[in-house]
Amino acid sequence: MKQHRAPRLHVPAALAPSGEVQLEAGQAHYLRSVLRLGPGAVVAAFNAADGEWLCRISQIDKRDARLTVDRQIRQIDLDKEFDLWLLFAPIKRTHLDWLVEKATELGVSALLPVWTARAQVERVNLERLRVHAIEAAEQSERLSIPELRAPERLEGVLAAWPLGRRLIACDESGGGDPIGEVAARMAPGPLALLVGPEGGFDETELDAVGKLSFVTRVGLGPRVLRAETAALAAVAVLQAIAGDWRRIRTR
Repeated sequence: MKQHRAPRLHVPAALAPSGEVQLEAGQAHYLRSVLRLGPGAVVAAFNAADGEWLCRISQIDKRDARLTVDRQIRQIDLDKEFDLWLLFAPIKRTHLDWLVEKATELGVSALLPVWTARAQVERVNLERLRVHAIEAAEQSERLSIPELRAPERLEGVLAAWPLGRRLIACDESGGGDPIGEVAARMAPGPLALLVGPEGGFDETELDAVGKLSFVTRVGLGPRVLRAETAALAAVAVLQAIAGDWRRIRTR
């Protein structure tokens, strides 16, 4: 008989045996009104500090729900997660929501919106994007939620770049080696990926980025890709060749 997976909820509260977790109003509504669950139903709760635990609904109504923590089913192992940042120029809302959702599913560890010379979007709703990231983590059985940073100018981010993290810049002008070849020869360690806006980087921007010692410029093949497609395609290549896609899924 096919086993149904317990619904997964990200909870920031500590998870420990026999503990109690207060859920947010939206989570209570989801369990009661969407899934139509009642007291005693099994729910999986998770966060990056405590891993994933099976819980039971101890109390639920329209606006309130509580879980009683039962037992741990997965431990977090951050050493096995690929530490990959994604730097991207903000794009239109629908495409940006999709980008954040899929980047979370692909295992990106941090999302950094950066203002570039040709960026066409002037505002980023971080709270909305965080909701999309949490929902994607719940669906994909990920234990961590990517860090979502406030937008900054690209030059400011690069000026404060952390020592030891390589940056792979997607160069739509054709400069740089194919991304697959670059990924295959990268030394193990934290990486970051930079993707420009619709219309690409301007020449001054791309030239300045290429002169930085920690930057490697790469190409993404013979076709012109939309910004969100380029970002996710590049993440997938890095995960497959240099990241945690070399591991198999266990449950």
